[in-house]
Amino acid sequence: MEENLKQQPTSIVKIAIYGPESTGKTTLAKQLAEHFNTIWIPEFARDYLQNKWDTSKETCQQSDLIPIALGQTKLENEGLSKANNILFADTNLMVTKVFSDIYYGETDPVLEKAAKKHKYDLFLLTDVDVPWQKDDLRDSPHHREETLRIFEENLIHYNKPYLKLSGSKDKRFQKAVALISTLLEAKKIELNSFDIIQLTHREIKLESVKNQIEFLTNGIQAVQLERPAKLHDGIEPLSAEEATYYANFFDEKRNHLKLKKFVPASGAASRMFKFLSEFLQEYKLGEESINAYINRKKAKNLSLFLIGLDKFPFYKEVINQLRNQYPDFNNWGYDSKHYAFIKTLLSKNEFDFANKPKGVLPFHKYSSHIATPIEEHLNEAVAYASSNQKAHLHFTVSEEHQSDFEKIVVNVKAKIETASATEINVYYSYQDKSTDSIALDYDNNFFREDNDSLVFRPGGHGALIQNLNNLDADIVFIKNIDNVIQNHIDEIALYKKALAGILLDKQQQIFDFLRLLDDNNINKELLDEIVNFIQSKLHFEVVDDFSKYTKESKIDYLKNYLNRPIRVCGMVKNEGEPGGGPFWVRDKKGLVFLQIVESSQVDEKDSNQMKILKNATHFNPVDLVCGIRNYRGGNFDLTEFVDHSSGFIVHKNKGGKELKAYELPGLWNGAMAKWLTVFVEVPLITFNPVKTVNDLLKIAHQPQ
Repeated sequence: MEENLKQQPTSIVKIAIYGPESTGKTTLAKQLAEHFNTIWIPEFARDYLQNKWDTSKETCQQSDLIPIALGQTKLENEGLSKANNILFADTNLMVTKVFSDIYYGETDPVLEKAAKKHKYDLFLLTDVDVPWQKDDLRDSPHHREETLRIFEENLIHYNKPYLKLSGSKDKRFQKAVALISTLLEAKKIELNSFDIIQLTHREIKLESVKNQIEFLTNGIQAVQLERPAKLHDGIEPLSAEEATYYANFFDEKRNHLKLKKFVPASGAASRMFKFLSEFLQEYKLGEESINAYINRKKAKNLSLFLIGLDKFPFYKEVINQLRNQYPDFNNWGYDSKHYAFIKTLLSKNEFDFANKPKGVLPFHKYSSHIATPIEEHLNEAVAYASSNQKAHLHFTVSEEHQSDFEKIVVNVKAKIETASATEINVYYSYQDKSTDSIALDYDNNFFREDNDSLVFRPGGHGALIQNLNNLDADIVFIKNIDNVIQNHIDEIALYKKALAGILLDKQQQIFDFLRLLDDNNINKELLDEIVNFIQSKLHFEVVDDFSKYTKESKIDYLKNYLNRPIRVCGMVKNEGEPGGGPFWVRDKKGLVFLQIVESSQVDEKDSNQMKILKNATHFNPVDLVCGIRNYRGGNFDLTEFVDHSSGFIVHKNKGGKELKAYELPGLWNGAMAKWLTVFVEVPLITFNPVKTVNDLLKIAHQPQ
């Protein structure tokens, strides 16, 4: 008997339609078989039990289950020879096993063993959110949710690959078709059923995974630098008088605009405290002095940290905790005190600063309180990103840290609102899990966890183009969470508003041109004026043979170029900070345009390209003002303006094993590659990032 309950080995893809009675299994099996031009296996039990009822008016008994299982297995095995690549089973032995448990409180061990061993590439669990339909064999219109729970628990218990189908008949069918089509494609790149389930739950498209594999296997083409963007050659100068003029221009317009301040803030502060973490790992208290360690390791950062210790905004709080925890702390020696200070600062059971987001850390010491970057961004929002006495501030955060942000906002918002007479509205969003990317090992095989699941990594800040795309705003100010200042906020606000004024000025001209281009009566002189504007003000080359285009083609070309989101980016003089900078870049079509480029995008083996990179005069401080509406007042779909070929390959270690993963085009690099771009020089005072904790010792972060 057990031999007759075995499935025949096959390369046919087998899909099991699985679920409680009256949930549309048969209808779905028929639909799918027709769609995929193959056959479906009916429910053997239905004919078997209907015949029993018709002849003896008897219902199913426990003794019927093995014959039903044998008949179902036989039907399925016979159907394999007729199937066209896929076989759909209206039911399966796992359904029989579950009904046995429900009706009889037990299952024949032979049946349970066979149900456990029967393999399908995918179980489609049919939900009970459809009307129950009565017939001679159905008798359980009640407790349907509980029955569904039992069905699902069995799939989980026996580790079967499944996905639930809910909704209308058409919705279930469309979802099933998409899942099965994805499964067929996934098998071609050696992904299994559980991988597809993982992708589905994460809402990651298979096409994205295939593209990522292509990049990770064959590499990403390096950007082609033409020359650095310099003052008067891609970077516009901005005098103090001009800054005031454009700031005033923005002030005149702002109350007619929806403004938002957008702050990427999800990253942890681990790099900020990296040299302190390394010290704790390497230093052995009592075996050498801290000064000996500093000399031996040439640990200049640690030396500076200790010299400026009492100037850090968190100094008093850490010291007070140490004194409360250790009554004789004041009598300790130099090494013991400072080792304990650093350990308390970073310990997961204490302050745990390295694992917290930068936004919640103490940055600035005022006479009345200690301020975090969150508070400083609220101050900035009312200073330059408000209209009609309302400011809208949007933080992208990690979900687990949102409550920490909210506590700080609650504590400081009312005070800032009262002082500024401005209402502050704060919003949060998370980096979409669907933008996570696949990881491969160095042999280009899928990198897997110990339980064989795929490993995914966050797609980087380029994923935030989705968050930006969801904003309802005319103008968006973008600034990193750690780029705040304790002093000179008026000067910061002046230059932020100036960038916004420049954007509005250029955007107004662009919108006027686009409206004129909608009029087919536009003349040659006006077309020439638009071309000149594109080349001189937007710094973009028009194709060489543009003059040979027909009038209609010229209009289409210019409209296609001008009708894009626009960004005005503040650039500061390069003072050796790590990060991207402004360059003239040549694309695949040979056209030259402005772009922010990271050093990792440049071919380090090309000496000419590296020379151009090193000759950069300016640095990108992530000081952006963006216009994300079109000339008709609608929102652009920002995802249409991403250069997907400009991502990054990152190399990481997980569990002692090396992996590589694809990182999405950066938010202000490839994610905005096809935007209209204007670079403007702004003073260095506008750029005050905190990359390491020692940056808090700089004058911009110290009390006046």
